[in-house]
Amino acid sequence: MQDPKPSSMRFWEAAEKEKNKKKANGTYIPAIFEGVELHQKYDQERYRFAQLPFRSQFWLFMQGGGGWIFIILAPFTIIANLAIASVSIESWWDTTSELLFGFYPALLGPPLLCWLIGYIVINHFPRIWFRPPKGPLWELNRRTGLVTFFDYKRFKKEGVIDEVVAPFYEFDAYIVTSPDRQGSPMNGLFLIHRYRDIRINFNSLITPDNTLQKPCALWDFFQNFMDISRPLPDIPLYEPYRYLDPVTAEYDRQQQRPARYWIDMDDETFKAKVKEMLGKIDAIDTFNRPNLMANHVQYID
Repeated sequence: MQDPKPSSMRFWEAAEKEKNKKKANGTYIPAIFEGVELHQKYDQERYRFAQLPFRSQFWLFMQGGGGWIFIILAPFTIIANLAIASVSIESWWDTTSELLFGFYPALLGPPLLCWLIGYIVINHFPRIWFRPPKGPLWELNRRTGLVTFFDYKRFKKEGVIDEVVAPFYEFDAYIVTSPDRQGSPMNGLFLIHRYRDIRINFNSLITPDNTLQKPCALWDFFQNFMDISRPLPDIPLYEPYRYLDPVTAEYDRQQQRPARYWIDMDDETFKAKVKEMLGKIDAIDTFNRPNLMANHVQYID
């Protein structure tokens, strides 16, 4: 719902216009890695998901993780310094100096260093950190009604990516609960084939949540996406493709939906729409719905 934002959509629209203008003038210089296949497809037909390899993710985690850890620890460090100085028999400056040149560097130095190194490498040395994914992980195809799982077991030895394909209606959604580092239960969505050993872990798509609502909302989203009798989910991601899907195009015509509904939306209205969507997620009634498959299959744990 929140990616891309309308402001981001307008930015990339303007960038594309400028790019086409430069191409027409013969002054366009391709950006580094432009045209590299990332194996992601989010359009009116396919929801295909891919991830950067660990080598690339390492640098992203270094920058993001180091930055967040430093930002979180810094205020606590300052508060601790004031508390220790207030009860110390030494002067405030002596106490602070001891902490400043001893404890603080040991505590805040590593995350700050990771943050700075990650930022410099990612923003100034892209050839060091960026590697495209080998291929996609999974795909849901609205046009064919099929789910594809890409198997990499033979990739290292033979360079082959196997494709395991099955109809969407043969899959069941499971919420899998696992503890986080503090032991709190976190819920993630899995899609598991009813008759074969095919399972898709969506935790890389959205992080596990301590409520059941977000995994249920993601399951509703995929069901709506794969239901060709219904229009595409009305979120910013699909606005450029709505006219390409016949059912969605007819729905928009009947509802007189503006073609630029999201991209022309102002920031305050978009924030209100996001808040409204979050309210709908909290009100999802998944576990009160009848399980229609229970009339046809027997589940064995």
